[in-house]
Amino acid sequence: MSAKEKIPERVNIIGAGISGLAAGCYLQMNGFETEIFEKNNRAGGLCTSWNNKGYTINGSLHWLLGSNASNPFHRLWSELVDMDAVEFVNHDIRVELDVKETRNKYGDNVFRLYTNLDRLESYLLDLAPEDERMIRRLISSMRKFQHFEIPPVVDSIPKFLPLRRKIGMIKYLPLLFEFLKWRNVTNFSFAGKLKNPFLKEAFQLLYDGEEVKILIMTVPLAYYDKHGAGYPIGGSYRFIQRIEQRYLSLGGKIRYEAEVEKIITEDNAATGLLLKKGETAYSDITLSAADWNFTVFKALEGRYVDKDIISLKNLEKLQVYPSIFMVSLGVTGSLDDWSHFFRFPLPETLHSPDGMTYERFEVHIYNYDPTLAPEGRTLLSVSFNTDYGDFWIGLYHSDRQAYDRMKGEFANKIIDILDKKIPGIRERIEVVDISTPATINRYTNSWKGSAQGWFPGKNLVAGFPVKTELPGLKNFYYSSHWSVPGGGLPVSIKSARDLAQTICHKYGIKFHTTKPTANG
Repeated sequence: MSAKEKIPERVNIIGAGISGLAAGCYLQMNGFETEIFEKNNRAGGLCTSWNNKGYTINGSLHWLLGSNASNPFHRLWSELVDMDAVEFVNHDIRVELDVKETRNKYGDNVFRLYTNLDRLESYLLDLAPEDERMIRRLISSMRKFQHFEIPPVVDSIPKFLPLRRKIGMIKYLPLLFEFLKWRNVTNFSFAGKLKNPFLKEAFQLLYDGEEVKILIMTVPLAYYDKHGAGYPIGGSYRFIQRIEQRYLSLGGKIRYEAEVEKIITEDNAATGLLLKKGETAYSDITLSAADWNFTVFKALEGRYVDKDIISLKNLEKLQVYPSIFMVSLGVTGSLDDWSHFFRFPLPETLHSPDGMTYERFEVHIYNYDPTLAPEGRTLLSVSFNTDYGDFWIGLYHSDRQAYDRMKGEFANKIIDILDKKIPGIRERIEVVDISTPATINRYTNSWKGSAQGWFPGKNLVAGFPVKTELPGLKNFYYSSHWSVPGGGLPVSIKSARDLAQTICHKYGIKFHTTKPTANG
């Protein structure tokens, strides 16, 4: 730090989602005065839930990487939340898949992805002894992952590591080799080497018929096995509330219903925020934890970009993660006889008004979380990824009547199909809640209604093009789930922590963290 550069006194943060709250917590721990500006009347961002006639609709969080100490993210969450006070559910089966064309040797068409690796291995070998070599290779890979922390440096930034820890990183060479060995393998290419027709089709359908890197399945399974990726009872909003309470207990401030219109700049330095209500709030540092496209091209009017940023905007380097159309139903009675999460093929193609077509259904039954429904009732959700979020967003703004009609008609089709799968479910419905990409965009500004920022590219270990600073702009930083392709909660907390550490380093402050007390 130069002699003339003083330590900033005040930091304005845009957005009270995971990244905004986490960045606020870490900066407060290190002596900064922060205030978060949130457009809605409560915290959460994409990690949220909402109430509908006594039912809590869970918006996003279905499993948390780091739910126990077997995963390094547990250390980060423990800096913000008393993790011992959170009740987690660890499912025996990750998902049940109805396989359409084939049957296993028992005449069953359901494939079960068990979370216990011993049980999964035994199950796969029983179904397909002819594929023993491929099955053992797959399970062995997941067991190898369990010997290492992934990511290897969760609590620091590589360039800040002391020499001793940098040298110690050599122990991760076997992990690197394992990643390199599997990095180009997809569920399709793996299935292509299987002999058993049932197992072959099951792996092809792991992602509803999409071809996806198999590492996206195997790495989480390594932690499911260790109960390191459980579901927190209470769902998304209850978890975000814990982080919100932690931030407030550290002296942070949150201004709700304070939507940001523009980031104020003077002499190519971010100096404050202009709110939609006309108010201004000045600061020494501006940190955006809001949507990437909104931040760069609306709040800053696209004035601080380079060719890499333009290529991102034009979707030349990465694609935007799909948005979600979700129908949630509050129903009377229990659904305990059904799996908590299953997919099944449709008798005929389902056509969405936005142009997407679907061959399979994904159903999530929250029969394991009684807090989401009144006593004697159950919440279930059917969700579809869509690449055409802009259709729903545009329709909402241009023709609200057509929007309401189309989403209602599509939801009705979904309920009709579900009623055939779970006979009598329609007559048990008390609440129908419909969320579209326009809903996501309206409450979070998420570009195209994206559910998780950037979709991972072909190279999972490539450098990430979203930077914490923008070219030519001083006193501005960025952190959110857009920071790393794939997004999600782990990216949100780590990018926020890394950024707080970077800011501390710039001003000569020794970065430190504290753990929450019993009172917050």
